[in-house]
Amino acid sequence: MRPVYHFSVADNWKNDPQRPIYLDGEYHYYYLYNADYITGGGGTSWRRATTTDHVAFRDRGVSIPKFSNNNGDCWSGCLVVDERNTSGYGAGAVIALVTQAPEGRQAQYLWYSTDRGRSFQPGGTEPVLPNPGVHDFRDPKVIWDEDRQRWFMANAEGQKLGFYASPDLRSWQRVGEFVRSDLGLLECPDLFLMTADDGTPHWVLGTSANGKGRGLPATYAYWTGVFDGSSFTPDHPEPEWLDYGFDFYGAVTYPHHDASGAVDPGLRRAIGWANFWDYPHNTPTLATDGYNGDDMIVRDVRLKRGTGAYYLTSAPTSALGNHVKRTHRLGDLAVTGTKDLKVRSLAYDLSCEVVWDPAAPPANLGLEVCRAPGGGRHVAAGAYLRGPFTYVNRGPTINPTAGETQTAVDPSAGRFALRILVDRTSVEMFVGDGRVVHSHRVFPLEGDDGIRLYAHEGAALFRDLTIREIAVSP
Repeated sequence: MRPVYHFSVADNWKNDPQRPIYLDGEYHYYYLYNADYITGGGGTSWRRATTTDHVAFRDRGVSIPKFSNNNGDCWSGCLVVDERNTSGYGAGAVIALVTQAPEGRQAQYLWYSTDRGRSFQPGGTEPVLPNPGVHDFRDPKVIWDEDRQRWFMANAEGQKLGFYASPDLRSWQRVGEFVRSDLGLLECPDLFLMTADDGTPHWVLGTSANGKGRGLPATYAYWTGVFDGSSFTPDHPEPEWLDYGFDFYGAVTYPHHDASGAVDPGLRRAIGWANFWDYPHNTPTLATDGYNGDDMIVRDVRLKRGTGAYYLTSAPTSALGNHVKRTHRLGDLAVTGTKDLKVRSLAYDLSCEVVWDPAAPPANLGLEVCRAPGGGRHVAAGAYLRGPFTYVNRGPTINPTAGETQTAVDPSAGRFALRILVDRTSVEMFVGDGRVVHSHRVFPLEGDDGIRLYAHEGAALFRDLTIREIAVSP
């Protein structure tokens, strides 16, 4: 049941992605890994993979072994390339700021690499950012603050993000904070400057949050706003969400580098863990493939100007098109009731525009994917126009915990673009320009490879329906 074209751990366990860095023409992706998971052992190390296209990854093994010192195993953090040698480990040294918790006390520790990120050594045994006496104090995210010529850190501290500044990555001064008491525990913060589609620059603050108590997602929340080196002022109090599904947690974004190595300020990428802490160990891949740990597809993320606000859009990373093995162009398909497609596949990228008469919209339209031969098991992805909302419902198939996620839709528009990625353990639905995405972890059986179109109590046209079967060579 290992996915065909999504990233998965080689064996045992993975959870949080760490923000990839760009070195020597390729991206180095680190993630939390436990080689002793299946035998019941604890702890996480940092394992590395490299990629040039964000689709095909090459495993490079463990870079920071767990329990390397008396401070315990390494949790989430971040890496930076210290081009200016501010930390004293040499120009171009790779510095990792990592959470460790000796005796249960979370703090931030510095590790360094002088072999281009292949292996790391601890930069001393004492934390560079000690715990001031709070329970949650982790997941440091560091950027270079160009305007003030210093390093800046956002640190997850329960229901706030602590802000710190440093000249050398080793001595940190608290300069501010960002507080949200209505989004559960905040984790894995993110901060970056991005150029929107209208040419204007904007700061974006993100964090993994849990808005379930307010009927909101538990994925990656973000705000656009103003950053002055010490504080972040959001344009609007309510967050946007990079994903509205159940399984896009601990996500990180990272910059795109062009062929010369220069950063493109208008494009970032995002990768998120295809799981959630409500059910982290609930997967049949433990029995079928001896591992537990997938990611959702890497996304191309752009900032777009909307009506009264800026927002991020997501699309499956463009290089996914280089891994298409077969294309089915089915054209325009008119549907009243249901229509079963002849194409059957376990791993594909489906795109179309769904069109209906705004004066007489159908009650419900969409697709059943991961459909069993008898039709009982499936994942439903579409729009209930009487709601009105778009949705992904994994309840009818095998899944970690049944449920449906929903986002608002306008029936009077009469159309929306739809792109659905299906792999052996996931369904991701991108709606419209990609402002809305639903990512779900699912476990269909081997023969659950059917696709059905439906338009109930009315008609719909599935325009330019295209299915691209995908496989990534080892």
